[in-house]
Amino acid sequence: MLHDLLITTASSIREAMATIEKNGLGVAFVTENERLVGVMTDGDIRRALLSNPNLDRPVSEAMNRSFVALAADATPEEMTMRLDGRISVIPLIDEENRPVEYVDRRRIPMAEPVFDGREIEYVLDCLKTGWISSQGTYIRRFEQEFAAYIGVKDAVAVTSGTTALHLALASFHIGRGDEVIVPDLTFASTANVVFHAGAKPVIVDVDPVTWNMDPEAVRKAITPRTKVIMPVHLYGQPCDMDSILSIAADHRLIVIEDAAEALGTEYHGRRAGSIGHAAGFSFFGNKLITTGEGGMITFTDPIAARRARFLRDHGMDPGKRYWHQEVGFNYRMTNLQAAVGVAQLERVDQLLAGKLRLAEAYRSGLAACGEKITFPAILPNTLNSYWSFSILIDGLTGEEERDALIQRLSAQGIDSRPFFYPMHEMPPYANFVAPGGCPVSRGLSYRGISLPSSTKISPDEIARICDALCRELA
Repeated sequence: MLHDLLITTASSIREAMATIEKNGLGVAFVTENERLVGVMTDGDIRRALLSNPNLDRPVSEAMNRSFVALAADATPEEMTMRLDGRISVIPLIDEENRPVEYVDRRRIPMAEPVFDGREIEYVLDCLKTGWISSQGTYIRRFEQEFAAYIGVKDAVAVTSGTTALHLALASFHIGRGDEVIVPDLTFASTANVVFHAGAKPVIVDVDPVTWNMDPEAVRKAITPRTKVIMPVHLYGQPCDMDSILSIAADHRLIVIEDAAEALGTEYHGRRAGSIGHAAGFSFFGNKLITTGEGGMITFTDPIAARRARFLRDHGMDPGKRYWHQEVGFNYRMTNLQAAVGVAQLERVDQLLAGKLRLAEAYRSGLAACGEKITFPAILPNTLNSYWSFSILIDGLTGEEERDALIQRLSAQGIDSRPFFYPMHEMPPYANFVAPGGCPVSRGLSYRGISLPSSTKISPDEIARICDALCRELA
């Protein structure tokens, strides 16, 4: 607790030593008239005693006045950036320079990449052989092995999850005059790629239980211009794909899964990414497997897969170098990234098992919060991959209360994130909502938070998160 770190300028060096020993963090915050004026560390005390061994001197003679502090409303990213190898504890201060909390290096992040396989070996192989750009054996190997894991014949490696979705739309000739149905509760790239393709996104509400695209809202939003349904497996929870596929078949529509958060997710015995006509995956640093940046498109339509490979490389004729048949894109993944991806994919089952263990530990630990928490629904014949363990906090009335809770957790060294904002409330998307609006997504968004979901989180850290959240909700 903060009071375990506080001393005053009148405190002695002896008292500072006792405070530092008691809190175990190696630091004390020095105040004067309740305002922070200095810090004392083990190193400061050692240097003070070398010059004068008197332990009863006031700390004001030895404290460090050139210290690092952050505003109480600093973002988790700002806190993490300042907690480097030299600084392990940072005081948080209010507008009057009074310490109100602190952060330390024991901070529990939202996500961490796990590089404990053959990543270095494969990347060094690329460097030694000189195959570092978009040519090389690891790209094709990554595509083939990823396709096999998902259960499809074709996978096309690209630069990000966003370009994966954009290229998937282009591969099916989606463009001006076409409409693509997307859910309201998702990351903005789901709608952005529709704009990039020149088409019109049609935003529909989500189901209150699954938090995913509501099939009935989809059915009502279909017009003669509708060409694609783009369901999003939000936070790893699979969509109601049977209903979506049935609607698509009735209206001869294409289904492109946004599986950016759903590697390992299963629906009725099939993996996400193998159910629609195509799917986009992300390998950003916070995903189940990562290549830093990067993405993959999986196809069940071989004609679209061939077109994706053609468009990915500037629309260049594969049999006639520098001859461009149409305007394409430079969406090629590098061999270096693919090398990391191959190594990551070798341990995907291990990483997925870690996510499932984490989810079970959260469900058990947060049971102490009682009925104030709504967990992700457990749906029959499905597997939620729990890319992010996300929950609803009952009783929150809006964005300010939700963000205040997130900030209080952050002050205790626990990162968390709000649910995505409803897209229809943001300026670029406000005019693209299907009739009827999106009341469900709004209610979910302002009650939802995502908890740290790294597979590196220890049982003690899970207990710390659960205890902190239950205290906040008591």
